[in-house]
Amino acid sequence: MAQSYHAVWIHLVWATKNRQPLIVPSLKYKLYDKFREIAKDKGYHLDFVNGIEDHVHLLVGLHPKFSISTVVKNFKGISHTWIRDNNLSELYFNWQDGYAAFSVSPDRVPNTRRYIERQEEHHRATSFDLEWQDYQFQAAVYKD
Repeated sequence: MAQSYHAVWIHLVWATKNRQPLIVPSLKYKLYDKFREIAKDKGYHLDFVNGIEDHVHLLVGLHPKFSISTVVKNFKGISHTWIRDNNLSELYFNWQDGYAAFSVSPDRVPNTRRYIERQEEHHRATSFDLEWQDYQFQAAVYKD
């Protein structure tokens, strides 16, 4: 086989500091556009992004040369600086220190995309606190 093939899909989730509801409607889509810009500049494939007031979900297709921690650091760090430099939040904006990262099998990408797309609906029925506990349980084996 002369060429390499990879299908590395990662579902990323992180929250605002102390889960404050800082991603208000006036910021939400600007922030998502900024994530798309960051992805394009860095060479990541941002397939889908959505969230609610206190957290975001990103579905990213990655080339194996990128480490997940560096990808998250870039998304969080660049967006944080951009929000603050452009006074896009009335309150002090910051992301939480941690994040969740889950591998997604290529055949599960459409379902994961739908899950991310339906965040507002999903969180009417399930709190982020419960969801985050579930993420922590799923990721406990690999917790930093």
